[in-house]
Amino acid sequence: MSYPASSAVASPSEPIAPIARRELTAVFAPREADTNKGSFGAVGILGGGPGMTGAALLAARAALKLGAGKVFIGFPTDDLPFPCDMLHPELMLRDARGLLSAKVVTTWVAGCGLGETDTAVALLETLMASVNDTPLVLDADGLNLLAANRVQLPRSTHTVLTPHPAEAGRLLGSDAQAVQHDRPAAARALVAKFGTWIVLKGANTLIASPEGDLRINHTGNPGLATGGTGDTLAGMMGALIAQGIPMGEAVMGAVWLHGAAADLLASRGIGPMGMTAGELPDAARELRNGPPRS
Repeated sequence: MSYPASSAVASPSEPIAPIARRELTAVFAPREADTNKGSFGAVGILGGGPGMTGAALLAARAALKLGAGKVFIGFPTDDLPFPCDMLHPELMLRDARGLLSAKVVTTWVAGCGLGETDTAVALLETLMASVNDTPLVLDADGLNLLAANRVQLPRSTHTVLTPHPAEAGRLLGSDAQAVQHDRPAAARALVAKFGTWIVLKGANTLIASPEGDLRINHTGNPGLATGGTGDTLAGMMGALIAQGIPMGEAVMGAVWLHGAAADLLASRGIGPMGMTAGELPDAARELRNGPPRS
């Protein structure tokens, strides 16, 4: 195991405060009556390359149902894979270059099914060069391109990296086994290397702030071990950030809601076996709009 030096390396037995629903006051605050779609941000999903359009759709639909005012998908192809999302025609579909140049996005979610082609690299480079203080959630193929040093990530407290253990291992020049051996140390090493928010996914997901402070999430169940749930989490996170919720609460709130949605579905017999990523946003929306649950 070889991680970048950090001033605070934690052992696996380190006590870490769990995320509690009562802390997520902005996530669950009722909306003011005098608002419009512009009040709740515009999420841009950069992803959905050939054979992986579903990843972008999952992220975008999650962003829509978690309350983003507008949701765009920028596909890394000249021709759109379909004229609209027939399930959710509210989503606005664009080619990625057009969306990047339009300057309409207030929060980016990049990497979901983007691919690792030269085109994907060029699009991410364009995004990284222009993102400035616009929040960015980088996931999936975006993380792999970063690990391969094919793109450079500006250090920013407005950026969130969301690796699973294998992706975290690649980012650290190590492997998933080393990450799982000491997850707190791995999360802090990622902060030391990139200077961003880190969401180290898995059972008991860890959230590390740019200062290296750690929180742990205890919601969720094995139903989340299926394809697409990471895309859904990324879209949910982008939506909460776009709505102006403070960065730390938005990141922790998305992780908490993602797991709590899986728990709600399982309590109704919809999983854990056979639970699908596409079922999570409806449950998360219900939780966000409903009364507190024990």
